[in-house]
Amino acid sequence: MAGRSWIEQWDPENEAFWEETGAKTARRNLLFSILSEHIGFSIWTLWSVMVLFMGPEYGIDPAGKFFLVSMATLVGAFARVPYTFAVAVFGGRNWTVISASMLLVPSIAAFVVMEPGTSYTTFMVCAALTGVGGGNFASSMTNINSFFPLRQKGWALGLNAGGGNIGVPVIQLVALAVIGANGGPRVLLGIYIPLILVSALCASLFMDNLATVKNDTGAAKDAARDAHTWIMSFLYIGTFGSFIGYSFAFGLVLQTQFGRTPLQAAGVTFIGPLLGSLIRPVGGKLADRYGGARITLWNFVGMAVATGVVILASVQKSLALFTVAFIVVFVLSGLGNGSTYKMIPGIFQQKALAKGLTGEDAAAYGRRLSGASMGLIGAVGALGGLGINLAFRQSFQTSGSGTGAFVSFLVFYAVCFAVTWAVYLRRSAARSVAAPTAEAKPQLSYAEV
Repeated sequence: MAGRSWIEQWDPENEAFWEETGAKTARRNLLFSILSEHIGFSIWTLWSVMVLFMGPEYGIDPAGKFFLVSMATLVGAFARVPYTFAVAVFGGRNWTVISASMLLVPSIAAFVVMEPGTSYTTFMVCAALTGVGGGNFASSMTNINSFFPLRQKGWALGLNAGGGNIGVPVIQLVALAVIGANGGPRVLLGIYIPLILVSALCASLFMDNLATVKNDTGAAKDAARDAHTWIMSFLYIGTFGSFIGYSFAFGLVLQTQFGRTPLQAAGVTFIGPLLGSLIRPVGGKLADRYGGARITLWNFVGMAVATGVVILASVQKSLALFTVAFIVVFVLSGLGNGSTYKMIPGIFQQKALAKGLTGEDAAAYGRRLSGASMGLIGAVGALGGLGINLAFRQSFQTSGSGTGAFVSFLVFYAVCFAVTWAVYLRRSAARSVAAPTAEAKPQLSYAEV
């Protein structure tokens, strides 16, 4: 692909290189990666606002709408695996151009079919197509992970993910404006289709490819065999899975359980995703300073407590308390997104040190396995969003309320707390996984990641 040349040498752990040229280049790529990922998240969650436009004339009940948004979540989760490896095949800049351009497909498809009388199957296909927007996150995070030194990964990855996540509340805010102006869904899509073209053009003009990033099938196999990949996937279900699942479901829950109109629901729906997105870099920054495992542990405590308040509000039918508590859960899910993603490179860096590696060898080992694991962790975490929407669907079908679903979420957060403590903070467990051999340094502990 014509355009910017490939960068052949890249060593962000070298402080002289970083200060002279690395930081400026990395930050420029981060900026335009955020733009592309931001639009990707907006298109991925497109149907969370499309369903607000779908009144009785569409003939789709609440259960059908929950299933519709679940399809987008499902495809987006699976798309993250190939997107992770696409960066090494095509180059970070080149793949960003391609993946951004692919967002035109679901957007134009929705523009064509969004009217009463369209079959439910057609809507399902269009919702599934938006899954390509979910894949953008994996390739963007893998790309940016390669640009930054370990000491700044929490901040950089948190900012990249948070800026991308803001695509969720932004499209919900735009939808609110469109609904408030008595506009239709095609007006919303007419705004976003040009933005997709802008993001692809900016990636082409201002981003770079790193020749040092290569697909390593051995690393992918090693990451898949490593228990920490799956442990972190489980924890990521609790943080990002909650964020994306609630982002899809919040408006529908307000409409179905509390009888809010589309305008009333849209006027509240964006607040949780917005605050959850804005706080994600804070989670990464706190993890850089205090350790990702510690922040993640107490974050799950907060999520469980807030969910308990949501359950109480649901039972008492208190809309005000329900809304405030639900937004708190959103904020904590965003904070946990930042802290869990900080943990990933730290864990594999600790494993490198435990093997006796030092300096650039340890950093290269950490980058190799953390990069390979991120696609799997991101995919499994996104499946949590599918689980949340299916849980809501079942709860509303069974009892006409989301209370049962929230009870199951509370239990899950308690399990996430227990896993975080047992694996990464309980002293004997942390030392045993950090130093599996007699040669490893005994003071290593995953409590520091």
